[in-house]
Formats: sequence, C-alpha cells, structure tokens
Amino acid sequence: MTGTNVPTVLVVEDEPDLANLYASWLGDHCTVRTAYGGAQALDAIDEDVDAVLLDRRMPGLSGDRVLDAIRDRDLECRVAMVTAVEPDFDIIEMGFDDYVVKPVARGDLLDTVDQLLLRSTYDEQIQEFFSLASKKAVLDSEKSEAELRASEQYSRLEDRLAVLREQIDDTFGELSDHDAHRRICQDLSGSPAGSR
Repeated sequence: MTGTNVPTVLVVEDEPDLANLYASWLGDHCTVRTAYGGAQALDAIDEDVDAVLLDRRMPGLSGDRVLDAIRDRDLECRVAMVTAVEPDFDIIEMGFDDYVVKPVARGDLLDTVDQLLLRSTYDEQIQEFFSLASKKAVLDSEKSEAELRASEQYSRLEDRLAVLREQIDDTFGELSDHDAHRRICQDLSGSPAGSR
C-alpha cells in the first residue's frame, strides 16, 4: 500500500448478505472486492489487495486453506480472520494478522481494517528505514567526514532517516493506542497485563 492510494480490501464470506454488508460498511473508506467462497477468493486476490477479511469456516475451500494459499503466494497483504469459530491454540501457528469473532459491529470492522492498513504502513516504514540506515552505515565507514559533509545526497539521506524515525514513532503510537495492540506492546515490553 502506498501513501496516497486508496487501499483495496477483499471480503471473503460465504454468506452473501453478510459479505455485502461488510462491503457497504467499508465502501467509503477503501476499494472493496467480495468473494463468496474460498475458490472465488483465490481468483480475486492479487498484489493490489492490501487487506483481507477472511471467514474461517466455509464450504469447499476453508478460510484456513485460503490463508495458507495467500501466504504461499507471498502476497504482502494483511489478513484478519472474521469468523464465528472460537479461537483455540491452533491459531498460534496460523499466518493471519488479527482474529475477530462474529458477530462484529460496524465500528469494530472498520477499526480492524484501519489497524491492518496501519501495520502495513509501519512495515513499509521500517523496511525503508533499515534499508537507508544500512546505506548510511556503509557510507559512514567508507567516506571521510569531509566527504560526508560535502555530499548533498548524504544530507538528503540523513533528512529522510530523521523523517522516517518520526513517522515510525507516530505510527507505533497509533498502533499502541488501539487496545489489542496496547496489550501486544505490553507483552513485548514485559509489562504486567493489568497495568495500563
């Protein structure tokens, strides 16, 4: 997903009325594709899809198998399972990004999509940051201070790294503000779950 592009979300749900409801909720915020089953989902997904809302229990090709196929294709989209299947320990090994148990309210669905897209932005920012940081490290080790100071390209590189650092902090802050992500951040930092 790039900065000014309208994101594309694929809704995969074997109940057409529910799929169409989700699509109507999301329609003002993104481009929506709908698929009413697993096989249709695999036909509808491509590199333009930024996020997938995937029902887990579908006749024919299950959501689990669709998820595996998405990951096997190395598509860089985010996937949320939106399902009536209560989570069990098997989800630990699954390659999704979020898990939402039905029924889901409009606001919760929009929040889920926002969080998926925000994570994609964060990943892109991190990747660019590390790519530029490694280039800076190479130049720092190979060029003299005078050469570095004299280079306009190096100055632009430093400026871009500073901007990215700030964007990453802001994006991480937005992710941390979301309750589920706050719990994840607490887990990562080793903070007790009850402290806020």
